[in-house]
Amino acid sequence: MRAVLRALTDRGHTVTVFTPFVDGDREGYTEVDVSRQMKARVGLNTTFLFETFGTTRKLMTNMMRATRSGCDMIYKQRHMVDILANGVAARRFDLVVTEPLVSECVAYVATALRVPLLYVVPPPIVTYLEHSLTGHVSNPAAVGHVLSRRGVPKTFAERLANAALTVYCSTLTWYAEWQLRWADPRPYDAVDLVRPSLIFSNTHFITELARPFSPDVVQIGGIHLTTPKQLPNDILEFIDDAPHGVIYFTFGSVVSMASLPENVLRSLREALAQVPQKVLWKYEGEMEDKPKNVMTRKWFPQRDILMHPNLKLFISHGGISGVYEAVDAGVPIIGFPFFYDQPRNIDNLVDAGMAISMDLFSVTNDTVLNAILAIVNDDRYQKNAKIASQRFKDRPMSPTESVVYWTEYVLRHKGAPQLKSHTMILTWYRFFLVDVTSALLFLAFVVLSIIYCGPKIINKRNFKYFYIGSVKAVRE
Repeated sequence: MRAVLRALTDRGHTVTVFTPFVDGDREGYTEVDVSRQMKARVGLNTTFLFETFGTTRKLMTNMMRATRSGCDMIYKQRHMVDILANGVAARRFDLVVTEPLVSECVAYVATALRVPLLYVVPPPIVTYLEHSLTGHVSNPAAVGHVLSRRGVPKTFAERLANAALTVYCSTLTWYAEWQLRWADPRPYDAVDLVRPSLIFSNTHFITELARPFSPDVVQIGGIHLTTPKQLPNDILEFIDDAPHGVIYFTFGSVVSMASLPENVLRSLREALAQVPQKVLWKYEGEMEDKPKNVMTRKWFPQRDILMHPNLKLFISHGGISGVYEAVDAGVPIIGFPFFYDQPRNIDNLVDAGMAISMDLFSVTNDTVLNAILAIVNDDRYQKNAKIASQRFKDRPMSPTESVVYWTEYVLRHKGAPQLKSHTMILTWYRFFLVDVTSALLFLAFVVLSIIYCGPKIINKRNFKYFYIGSVKAVRE
């Protein structure tokens, strides 16, 4: 989102932002700091993570609650109250840009201000919202659900599980919001929320296999990528002084590495201690029994490290931002996905031949060591990563240019209704052709009834005619 807003302000647009991630005001960019009311979830304990998001039901229900509580907090903020009260009359805004997580309550601002709405979608796909946002549904036979462990279902069992997951999540999302609307109705529940004019999707057909898109979906995967900077001297010396190369290991900002179970940490430490490469390991606090070839920090300049030519391997949880950074740099990955889109992100890279996916909580010293040696000693992973990088960079325009062009397109064409699919206004039974199927089944029933019953009726009438005729002839 920061990169999208930066693209708009650099173009000369004036942007007002409600955010807990304060970046500082600049020309054309005004922040409303909501960090006190909306706490960013970073450095989470793994136990808390799995207790809160460990199952599909917990994940979808808690994300729904989080989205609606975020809406409640933003709409009660005094600056937003003023905007909602006076924005239409003052004509202060021409467009609303926001992120839908699960609930579309985020569309209330655009609805109240009567202006077009743009969505920025951080995951590569939001299957449970796809129909309500675009009017279409991805085919579960060919496109993995965002919560699936497979980017593309290949076997019958995987297709069956993916179809069931698609139906289950859509039903669960609807039911979770229906419960909250009934128990605690909000102003945004009482209005017909505006649909997005355009959706910027954080995806790309190299890391997400090709699938149909409606015209109102624009791929901007990798928009957050910046020009690499000079590494700090101590990190640069550590990398340059590694004759066998360097491995970079991080689970991002959401999960606290130090909170992993001790048996898992021990297996990771022992495996990394045996490799000839040096290791940069993002780790909070002091590490016990730290291997001699390991440097730990609570934060590393990830983008700059991945772009260094001496980097041989990226060990990651599969967050989509890190995935794009690795693909852009042409670096193979060992993935330990936790939840949400991470398993399918890594699975797509496995299909591209540049990654190995592993279950973090069942690892041993040997399994981790064998996976590392397989990648650093097999040129195929490096070659496939370089091929993916070349394809990823080969675009008619950059993600930033796409954001600017399509945002201004929506403004020029007053919401660009021509981009929306006709399916947006279809009822569910029309969309799934239930009425057409029912008519065809009825027609087939009529035809089969005629075929089956017609000869019987004809034979019965003929029998009566000939039998009665013959009886009369005998009597005469």
